Amino acid sequence: MAYRAPDDAGENLMDHSYDGIQEYDNPTPSWWHGLFWASIVFAAVYTAFWHFSEFSWSVHDMHRHQEAMHYKKLFGALGDLKPDEATMLKMMSDEKWRMVGSTIFAANCTQCHAGDGGGINGPNLTDDAYLNVRTLEDMYAIVTKGNVPKGMPAWENRLQANERILVAAYAASLRGARAASPRPPEGEVIAPWPAASPIPGG
Repeated sequence: MAYRAPDDAGENLMDHSYDGIQEYDNPTPSWWHGLFWASIVFAAVYTAFWHFSEFSWSVHDMHRHQEAMHYKKLFGALGDLKPDEATMLKMMSDEKWRMVGSTIFAANCTQCHAGDGGGINGPNLTDDAYLNVRTLEDMYAIVTKGNVPKGMPAWENRLQANERILVAAYAASLRGARAASPRPPEGEVIAPWPAASPIPGG
């Protein structure tokens, strides 16, 4: 069946032609134009809000908020820990909190110290030699303040105090562990950590 042009086809044809072919003057609906301009306005507002507004948030902000809420709930039973020897020893010998420390260590420390503590570009944590640590309190201090000349960042603005205590306790507990590819000892050999007091009910 042959195609038959509508009766008003001539009225809707555009003036120009290409190789004898003419086009209908068939503009897009006005609501398409409205959507186009609305998308431009939305993009401008969206960009301004997310990149320049103090009220915007990102995936990282949401993660930090959820992490803060998680640790607030988790640390409710602990309260505010003191970064002293007794607390460090308790956290080192309490398997529940040692596991929490290992999670923090895995998320923040393995790129330099390796997952097993043997060291990559950071010192080996499994031997008895330390560069800036002589006591358990020093372990917390180095996590908190870092040692920038040696490439150790400060974590006081990235981790809560309880998190720093737990990760320092976990790092200290790696002493004497067997690492797959340990770095050579660095620094001075120090005395063993003090013995931990028994955990009540443990």
